[in-house]
Amino acid sequence: MANAEHSGHGGAAAGTAGDGLGRVRAVLWLVAAVLAVRQTAAVLGRPPGERLTDLETWTGANGVLHVTGSLYDTGKFTGTPFVGLVLKPLTRAAEQSLGIAWTLGTLLLVVALGLVAARALPGRVSRRTGLLAAPVAISLLMLSLPVRNSFSLGQTSVIPVLLVLLGCLTVRSERASGVLIGVGAALQPAVLLFAPLLWFTGRRKAAVTSAGTFAGLTALTWAVMPGDSWAYWVHHVAGAGLGERADSLANQSLHGALLRFGLTGPPEVALAVLLGAAVVWLGLRRAVRYARDGQPLLAVALTGCVAVAVSPAAWQHQLLWLLPALVGRVGTRARDRLVWPAVAILVMTLPGRMLLPNMKFLAPVRENLPLIVALAAACAVPFLLRTSPYFDKPVPTEYAEAAPSRWSRVPLVPFWKRLLTRPNLLLELLAIRVGYALYSHIRLAATGGRETAEEHGRQIHSIERALGIDIERWANQAAVDTKWIADFFNFYYTSFHFMIPLTILAVLYVRRPADYRWARSSLGFATVLALIGFWFYPLAPPRLMPGLGFIDTVHGPQDLTNPDYGALTALTNQYAAMPSLHFGWSLWCGIVIVVLAPRMWMKILGLLHPLFTVCAIVATANHWVLDAVGGAVVVGTGFALTYVLAGPRRLLPRPVTPAAPVAPAAPRAPKVVAQGTAPQDEKVPSGKS
Repeated sequence: MANAEHSGHGGAAAGTAGDGLGRVRAVLWLVAAVLAVRQTAAVLGRPPGERLTDLETWTGANGVLHVTGSLYDTGKFTGTPFVGLVLKPLTRAAEQSLGIAWTLGTLLLVVALGLVAARALPGRVSRRTGLLAAPVAISLLMLSLPVRNSFSLGQTSVIPVLLVLLGCLTVRSERASGVLIGVGAALQPAVLLFAPLLWFTGRRKAAVTSAGTFAGLTALTWAVMPGDSWAYWVHHVAGAGLGERADSLANQSLHGALLRFGLTGPPEVALAVLLGAAVVWLGLRRAVRYARDGQPLLAVALTGCVAVAVSPAAWQHQLLWLLPALVGRVGTRARDRLVWPAVAILVMTLPGRMLLPNMKFLAPVRENLPLIVALAAACAVPFLLRTSPYFDKPVPTEYAEAAPSRWSRVPLVPFWKRLLTRPNLLLELLAIRVGYALYSHIRLAATGGRETAEEHGRQIHSIERALGIDIERWANQAAVDTKWIADFFNFYYTSFHFMIPLTILAVLYVRRPADYRWARSSLGFATVLALIGFWFYPLAPPRLMPGLGFIDTVHGPQDLTNPDYGALTALTNQYAAMPSLHFGWSLWCGIVIVVLAPRMWMKILGLLHPLFTVCAIVATANHWVLDAVGGAVVVGTGFALTYVLAGPRRLLPRPVTPAAPVAPAAPRAPKVVAQGTAPQDEKVPSGKS
């Protein structure tokens, strides 16, 4: 009976877990479907002249495929002559039906690509991973810049990737596999690098077939279109110089990077060939190693990254090879496993200007970020072999337990686990940078209009007058009349808004990692709540309110119809005043210092920062008093949300594992020793006590 009862409970638990997994899977498929519909609608919703621009340039009424002469006379056609030969029949299709068919066809190709990649995951895959991999892969593909670029331009770049994945991972026949990869190489010549991968992994018949298929299709195209073939392979050196300028940021190849660094002519060509040969040698060696290790999808991804680097031109829609490299496992500890996937996903889904700040010394990295990640994946990232003991079982992460809460339902999110160790620095820096970029974008988008903002300004002013706290005019006039006060508050307003919060986060990261996570989460919640305020309640600050006599002491008197903030004028939402994050972030700094600082004088200095900040934002006419109240509300709510969701800040000490008891030794007969010496069992090693 006991066994039967236990079995019944176990079945119920398994059923509950299965139901939960099914719901998660359904949600993920829904997300993938929404992203697919959104991408399709974004393309088909554009006017005919603004969608599928590359396809229109090729097959439209005035497209290059209609023009007598070479496809490459205008420089607009960037595909191989074989692509032109394949697309020729499409010129007779109706424009509207071709656009719809092409978009839906691309959508189906992306879905097939995600399904093939999901089925090729390396190692022993759990049931949960197997069920969730396909919708996650398709969603990532839909969000990636290469796929979005292919959709909007009407490019063919998804086809070679799918042909290679099918040929390397799905098709069993070596002859059929070679044909698929050969066709892909005819569409995109860099794909021919997969022939050596096949050869060195023992699939020599497929390697020979792929090279033969490529040669046959290229020869057929030479016979049918000799002038175009000469122009592409000889005059333009396998497509170099077609489309955009080779030194444009869109060309993420070694050739493009060297041109952006200022190298030109024979020295640049020689260096590009030398570096390309080194990348091919090292990258293909690593790909062969992982293929023999039972990780064929990673091997394909690394070979694709090599192709990206050594191609004369690797445009954004051709960078799709980076995404399959996500399957590589890096790091022996579980908490480090997300670093490489996070970096690759961010680089593939967000532009470089969002990942790195606009600083001159970072420009070489920001402009070549996809290339750098591709080179790192192909040549440097230490992906684990399946023979490693950490491949399936990384070192587990140790979690701390939060102190008991006063309320039984806190924390509301029990799986929000607290760690005592430092989070990965690279991930933290990326999260801060991306978070701030999104914050700036949303803040700028939440303008609301000048009339609405001024109306809200009059509302705030009326409320303050009714409460008797409308001190902004008096404080602003006092600052204007006393130069040293104006100079001090102007300096304080412009200097410490970012510096002090970042300094506090840096100190906590180094000295108190657990409290860093608590403080960072509270600040993040407060900032998100402030963005909601900016969006729904645009508010003109006192300095932009006409007829009230305020003077902007920071930027000088303003033309209220066209305010001027120098280089930041077009980058700043002038009506994001409620709540005041200037005061909110300073109050967050004060609270964190008061709670965590070990000395009383530190706590007092911490309280002075929000005090000086509220004086500065009011005296400089940048905020109303109620804006500071709003900032205090969002910061208090941020700390409250962190408490409710994750539990108290204080953590319980780690339990000390007691040492195993040592069995008492059996009594021994005493030894007789010479006078002045110690028994051998009682000797103390040198330097120890």
